[in-house]
Amino acid sequence: MLLSASVADPFASMAQAKHETRDIRIPPIGLAGTLHVPRDAYALVVFVHGSGSSRLSPRNRAVAGALNGRGIATLLFDLLTPDEEADRANVFDIPLLAARLVDAVNWLDGQPSLAKLPLGLFGASTGAAAALVAATKLPRRVGAVVSRGGRPDLAGDALDRVRAPTLLIVGGADFGVIELNEQALARLRGSKALEIIPGASHLFPESGALEVVIDHAARWFERHLAPDSAKSTPAAGTENKRRGS
Repeated sequence: MLLSASVADPFASMAQAKHETRDIRIPPIGLAGTLHVPRDAYALVVFVHGSGSSRLSPRNRAVAGALNGRGIATLLFDLLTPDEEADRANVFDIPLLAARLVDAVNWLDGQPSLAKLPLGLFGASTGAAAALVAATKLPRRVGAVVSRGGRPDLAGDALDRVRAPTLLIVGGADFGVIELNEQALARLRGSKALEIIPGASHLFPESGALEVVIDHAARWFERHLAPDSAKSTPAAGTENKRRGS
């Protein structure tokens, strides 16, 4: 079922279903997205894919499916149109990607049954930078950010303004990217953590690696987006850096 913003609130009935999936179009240019809402969802996470990927990323879909199983609704959407993707410069245009993410969040907030849900962002590769920039533009809305194999350094000066609790997840064999994440971690001002997964490379294809990513991401979102998150959220500025768990 394909839905656009012209429908007032087509998602109210989704709360009554065990789990519902709907294809949507996000204004103003009609970006394609897929919304998954489990019954009694307590939070919503928007996925921000990396360069060369899309809403159909198998890794992001695996993470989203696991979050759905834990009571978190998810939105996966394309950041660019097919024509825009043909220009490689757009793939690395972080301000553009962040603006598209803000558009998606604004659209979600126009749906009464979704606007009430605490919001998290999950970014991969360049999408992590877009998520962090968007978090600075929506400081009262974004409750947590998770980066998977991300390039948070590409967020530039926005890093110093991020206040949302942020988890950076990097593969232990993703040399170069580890150092960029360590440098970004030092600039973040809110609650923050860096998890380095031993033996994992950039896309986490190794056996069990993505499952570890899923566990860390789910725990982070549960800690900061669940109704009782205030009881378990570390104080601002808390830093945690580990090479495994």
